[in-house]
Amino acid sequence: EDFFHGSSAAASGGITTVIDMPCTSVPPVTNLKNLQAKLDVISKRAVVDYGLFGGVSRQSFDEAFPKNMRDLASRVLGFKTYFISGMKSFERLDHYRFEKVLKVARELHLPVLLHAEDFDYVDAATEDIRPYRDGPLAYYDSRPEAAEILAVASAVEMAENVGAELHIVHLATPRAAKFVGRGEISGETAPHYLAFDLRDFERMGSALKTTPPVKSPGSAERLWRMLADGQIAFVASDHAPCPPEDKSTGSIWSDYSGIPGTGTLLPYMLSEGYLAGRLSLSRFVEVVSSAAAKRYGLFDRKGSIEIGKDADLALIDLGGSWTVRGEDFLSKGRITPFEGWEFRGRIVKTILRGKTIFDADRGIIVDPGFGEHLTRR
Repeated sequence: EDFFHGSSAAASGGITTVIDMPCTSVPPVTNLKNLQAKLDVISKRAVVDYGLFGGVSRQSFDEAFPKNMRDLASRVLGFKTYFISGMKSFERLDHYRFEKVLKVARELHLPVLLHAEDFDYVDAATEDIRPYRDGPLAYYDSRPEAAEILAVASAVEMAENVGAELHIVHLATPRAAKFVGRGEISGETAPHYLAFDLRDFERMGSALKTTPPVKSPGSAERLWRMLADGQIAFVASDHAPCPPEDKSTGSIWSDYSGIPGTGTLLPYMLSEGYLAGRLSLSRFVEVVSSAAAKRYGLFDRKGSIEIGKDADLALIDLGGSWTVRGEDFLSKGRITPFEGWEFRGRIVKTILRGKTIFDADRGIIVDPGFGEHLTRR
């Protein structure tokens, strides 16, 4: 993926602001120099407004990491970390180092975002299962609900002891989500965890491979209820597409984990959340817009229609519908588990800061670079 295609897909789905993870570039955003290198590239390509997360990885965790976090603080919206990572360029933090990151983030009044799966559980289970079994069920068994529950519970305990802000990304397990939604501890889920479960993963294979994987039958509806009642704060796309050959290596273990998501997030939540009666209109607006803007310090400009704020609008034909076809995506990623789904509601125009950036009949109608970098004020 690149930032032009990813942000174009977002605009086509009614999204006017994205926040990008630190590990989607090499070098990752772990210091000010790397952040500037990333901005030099993506500022020329974005068609929507964008914020960035800084990050702390095992490689960047040395005596300079507190200074690097402080240097980045005014330019990023939070710091991303992992308890387990498959990226050689952005390795995981153990609990001790994670707690030290929490302490620095507390001083900076910024949230720490965490990919929460327990390393010891997943590492041992993968070593035990991978030589003998393949396929979606084997992959799920290597990182089931227990791996997520252990990670979320330990992270929340540390964050509450430190008094730091913690945000758990892509919650897939309802019992893990019970730990968030209080004080400075929040969490998000993603559309694929609301739409699919392990049975779908077995049927579709790697088109639905994500990390964490989708979970047992019944999990999706429980997550919907937790989203509706506010325990889960909002939804995010976890946008992570790949070329087709990376999804078909011959083994679930080596197939790429991730799917495109910026273009389908709002349409899915509109169709299967609001129009399906799972979410009220006001809660729908929160979970796709205002809650994230508040969490990341952008609500003075984004997240609601008010005098003085950016004129960011999605114009939607509630009587329309459309069928998801990956080949029509503006993202470079075309493999989607939503292939063939019919969504009610159709994005007609997307407007950013008063200017139409996407038109359903004309596509993207602004030049790359129209998007602006957002920081906290």
